[in-house]
Amino acid sequence: MSAQLRDLPVPLVGAPMAGGPTTDDLVVAVGEAGGLGFLATAYRSAEQIRASIDAVRERGVRRFGANLFVPDAPGAHETDPAGVARYIEALTPWAQAAGVTVPEVPSFSTAEYTTALDVVVDRRVPWVSFTFGLPGPDEVARLHEVDAAVVVTVTTVADAHAAVERGADILWVQGPAAGGHRSTFTVAQTPPEESLDHLLRAIVDSVETPVIAAGGVADGSDVAQLLGLGARAVGIGTLLLRTPEAGTSAPYRRALAAATEPGSPAHTVLTRAFSGRPARGLANRFHHELGHLAPSVFPELNTLTGPIRRAATAADDAEAITLWAGEGFAAARAVPTATVIADLWRAALDHGAAG
Repeated sequence: MSAQLRDLPVPLVGAPMAGGPTTDDLVVAVGEAGGLGFLATAYRSAEQIRASIDAVRERGVRRFGANLFVPDAPGAHETDPAGVARYIEALTPWAQAAGVTVPEVPSFSTAEYTTALDVVVDRRVPWVSFTFGLPGPDEVARLHEVDAAVVVTVTTVADAHAAVERGADILWVQGPAAGGHRSTFTVAQTPPEESLDHLLRAIVDSVETPVIAAGGVADGSDVAQLLGLGARAVGIGTLLLRTPEAGTSAPYRRALAAATEPGSPAHTVLTRAFSGRPARGLANRFHHELGHLAPSVFPELNTLTGPIRRAATAADDAEAITLWAGEGFAAARAVPTATVIADLWRAALDHGAAG
């Protein structure tokens, strides 16, 4: 495995943010700033994934990764038809108000995952990360055959041990303050609340596998502390959402800008309202009215809410879109990615991080 975290000029990793925020430009900018950027493959076709990988390489960036969402095993997938039917009923007024319809419940399939894996293997992406579970043994072997580093996102010590046993080369340790989806290995699992510091210590003390620590990072002191606790690198996502290179939508950007104003009442919540999986974002009306009704069914719920979210984005309505953000959202700035990376790393060095 030639891809090593210790080779990063700057030990900062741009999180893969599916659904639009992570763009080719963002991955390139993180790489050019000395860090490691990850493409998001979820919800994308093989052609789109392939084009992004090629575009990043064509711009001279060789140090990058791609992230995949691990689906349930077909026999283990929970559908909860009654819960989904009730949720469709609750979604219908929202859809009518937006001038759209709630789609039919899609059939569960692992085809998107299989296709994405085929592409990253074929294109020999140097770092490949997995969220929501473990890649299969044969999949790990395929990636190692093309010299890729296998990264698994974990939220518990037990999951970290399982990932190492499966053959993970790197662990992405995700704390409870992280924005976006929590990487629980089952859809219905309640995300653990163990602090990132405590979780990181426990994992570093029990395995020798290198670790990327992420979740709620706001400033250089956070970075220095996590590196001091044994992380080889630190992941950031929310801090990149307001950069010009990110694909963050206009209403999403405005909501983040308003949330960072002094005295703003904005806060983050864990919600299943949009996708059926627990995810952290800025609270809005969609969460408040529907979050308690959402069944633990993914990815079907994500599809069902899609037309409402897209219509809200087009209407510049932040009350019905995903506003994924970590607890460090107030530190997000509307500056270039290179500035975010440089300033964060400079501050980390000032707080004692080893350069």
